[in-house]
Amino acid sequence: MYSFSPKLRLYSIIFIVLGLVLFGAGYFMNHGMDDAKIEHMMEAAHPGGVQAPTNSSELVGPQDHAAHLEHAKHQIHNQPLAAIHTVSVFLFALSCCALFFYCIQNAAHAGWSIIILRVMEAIASFIPYAGVLVIIIMLLNVTHVGHIFHWMDPELTTPGDKNFDPILFEKKKFLNIPFYVFRTLFYVIGASFFVWKLKSLSKKVDETKSRKVYASYYSWSIGYIAFFGFCSAAWAWDWLMSIDPHWYSTMYIWYAMVSAWASALAVIILISVYLKKTGVLPQFNDNHLHDLGVFLFALSMLWTYTWFAQFMLYWYANVPEEVNYFFGRFEYYKSVFWIILILNFFIPLSVLVSSSIKRNYKVVSTIAVIVICGQWLVYFNMVMPGTVGPFWKTPEVLLLNLGSILFGLGLFIFVVMTALSKLQLMPVGNPFLKESKIYEYPF
Repeated sequence: MYSFSPKLRLYSIIFIVLGLVLFGAGYFMNHGMDDAKIEHMMEAAHPGGVQAPTNSSELVGPQDHAAHLEHAKHQIHNQPLAAIHTVSVFLFALSCCALFFYCIQNAAHAGWSIIILRVMEAIASFIPYAGVLVIIIMLLNVTHVGHIFHWMDPELTTPGDKNFDPILFEKKKFLNIPFYVFRTLFYVIGASFFVWKLKSLSKKVDETKSRKVYASYYSWSIGYIAFFGFCSAAWAWDWLMSIDPHWYSTMYIWYAMVSAWASALAVIILISVYLKKTGVLPQFNDNHLHDLGVFLFALSMLWTYTWFAQFMLYWYANVPEEVNYFFGRFEYYKSVFWIILILNFFIPLSVLVSSSIKRNYKVVSTIAVIVICGQWLVYFNMVMPGTVGPFWKTPEVLLLNLGSILFGLGLFIFVVMTALSKLQLMPVGNPFLKESKIYEYPF
C-alpha cells in the first residue's frame, strides 16, 4: 500500500499556490494594457508594417488599422485563457490516454503490465478534475468572456454583416455553441463515468476473484476503447483544431492523440520508477521498464510520422488557405516549431533505440521528462498561434504559462498520488498477475 509522502504533498501544494500567484500576476499585467501599449506591441510584432497572419481567418473582414487593432486586442487579452486552456486540454487528454492504454492491456489479456495497472488507474483519476477546468473554460468562451474560439462570434455567421465569414457560415452546422457545449459535456462526463466504472470493477475483481466480474471488467474496457476512439478525435476538433476554423487536417486527430499518449506513457514510467525507488512496488523490474521504454520509443516515432506527414502534405499542395496554418507558426513560432522536433524525435531516437539503455532507470526517466516537456510544447504550438498570435514573447505570457504549468502539475501530483494511496497496488484478483510478476523480456 502506497502512502502519500508528506514531503511530496507539500511540494504539490506549493506548486499549486505558486502557480496561482504567477498566473494572477500575469493576468493583472495583461489586463492593465491600454490601446497605446497594444499599438506599440503591434509595431514590435510587425516591423515595417508587414503583417503575416497567424491563420487565414485574419484575411476575412475589414483590413484597416482599426480592424487590426481590434484583432490584436482580442489576441492579447486571450493570453490568460489560452495558457490555462493549453494545460487543461493537455492534462485531460493525457489522463484519458492513460485509461486508454489501461483498457488496451485488459482487452489484449496482456500479462506483463498487470502490476502497473493501479498506476494507470491513478493517472486516469485526474480525468474529472481536468474535465472541470475544460468546462469552466468552455463556459467563459460561450458567455463571450473569452475569445479563444472566434467562430463563436455571431457577427461572423450573420449574412450581410461587414465581418461575415462564408466559410464559418457553412461550418455552422457543427461549429455552433449549443452543439459545442453538448459535445464538451459528453466527453467529460463520459470519460469520468468510465474511469469510475472501471476502477470500481477492478476493485470488485480483487474482492470477489469472480470470472463473471472479470468478464464485465473486460467488456467495459472494450467499451471505453470505442468511446475514446470517437471522442479523442472529436475533442481534438472542438478544443484545438477549431481555434483555426478555416483550416483542417485529416492527420490532426492522430497528431493530437499520439502526443497525449506518449506523454501518458512518460508519466506512467515516472510514477512506476518512483514507486520502485521508494520500495512500495518491488515487483516492477528492468523487464517492465524495458517494455514501457519500447512503447515510449514507438509512440515518439509514431508522433514524428504524423508530424512529418501532416506538414509534408500541406507543403506539397501549397494551397494558400491551408499552408497559412504553418506559415504563421514559421513566422512567429519558429523556435518552438523546431524545439518540438528535437525533444520528441531526435533525443528519443538517439537514446531509446538501444535495448540495453531501456533498462536504465535514470536514462529512461530523464527521457520521459523530456518527452512530457516536448509534447506540452506541441499543445502550446497548437493553441497559441491561433489565439494570441505573435504576442507571446512578453513577460506576462511567461508568467501566465509558467503559472498554469505549475498549477496543473501541482494539482496533478496531488490528485494522482492521493488516488494511488487509496488503491491496493497489486490487483490480486487479476488472473494474469502471476504472469506479470515473473515476466521476463526474452531478448
